[in-house]
Amino acid sequence: MSEMLDMRAVLIAFAAAAVVSAGATPIVSWLARMLQVVDRPGDRAVNLREGIPLLGGLAVALGCFVGLAVAVLVDGGGVEFGDHIEALIVGGVVVLGTGAVDDRVAIRARTKLVMQLVAAGIAIWFGFRIAHFTDPITQTHWILPGWIMVITTTLWIVGITNAMNLIDGLDGLCAGVGAIIGITLTFVCWQGGHWLGVFMGAALVGGMLGFLPYNFSPARIFLGDTGALFIGYGLSLLALEGYRQLSLLTFLVPLLALAVPLLDTVLSILRRVRRRSHIFDPDRAHMHHRLLQFQGTQRGAVLSIYFLTTCFCVIALSFTSLRGYVAVLVVVVVIALTVRLLRNLGFFDLEAVEVPPGDEGAGAGGH
Repeated sequence: MSEMLDMRAVLIAFAAAAVVSAGATPIVSWLARMLQVVDRPGDRAVNLREGIPLLGGLAVALGCFVGLAVAVLVDGGGVEFGDHIEALIVGGVVVLGTGAVDDRVAIRARTKLVMQLVAAGIAIWFGFRIAHFTDPITQTHWILPGWIMVITTTLWIVGITNAMNLIDGLDGLCAGVGAIIGITLTFVCWQGGHWLGVFMGAALVGGMLGFLPYNFSPARIFLGDTGALFIGYGLSLLALEGYRQLSLLTFLVPLLALAVPLLDTVLSILRRVRRRSHIFDPDRAHMHHRLLQFQGTQRGAVLSIYFLTTCFCVIALSFTSLRGYVAVLVVVVVIALTVRLLRNLGFFDLEAVEVPPGDEGAGAGGH
């Protein structure tokens, strides 16, 4: 299949996912209201509006799945669709179901974790694995033992899944950040000639962008845990699909692309450990809470995080052409600047912040 035909097929898959997602969102909104799966703001919520429907992730997932089906139809046999698509669909259904139940009856965090482990196990079974690394300096190649491979891959999938759920606290935040990250990871797959990953990314990004107009401030529907968990799961698999160059530094590309949700997760855990509270205990000291305090409006805070995510993604893409000691030096500089930025913004503070509640809403599912 020619490169031009590849691009055309990718664009068709993307468009199909976006159109289906956008068309399905009003239907999902009606369904959520009918089933009374709606947001009920609590003490930590930025949103003060009652009754905003949840389950928006169903529209995102439907768009993604239709996009993948269209990709199979229009590809013409140039790409081998198989186990990895099945992993995204089967594992995606598991996290969707978990999130939908949680949006309706608020299940325990441990129960959600068990179901995420099941979804990670499905992905590993179908071939998504972190099985090897190459030292970028000496070019020494390491094959990871099976048990380390399972633990590492599981931690990656569950970690990214939860990281995206944690940042889902403002209108349009999770879907928009997810789309930016998804575009970056899809481009990485394109650079490496991993066409299956390109189609996966196009379908996932299409599903998110089709939903985003309904979810951006002021939101008419929220992703809920249904959508945040699905987006996180999809991005974790997309990152692994693009992980083919076998270099330890190359694996920093998805890490940098996912830097904002990952940093928010790590800082949340550190805060709770230092306070000697349970790591699943919620608070109001996340990145979006602090930026909302600084910016004063949800749109300003969300656009700031979009910009920060884009910066990390641009840095991530630069690593695809860096090698050896230069790449190591850039990593050190990026880490130093990131720590300085986080400290200046007060993200290392333990105390929760007072954020201005408003009538613009916030994505349910945020912590």
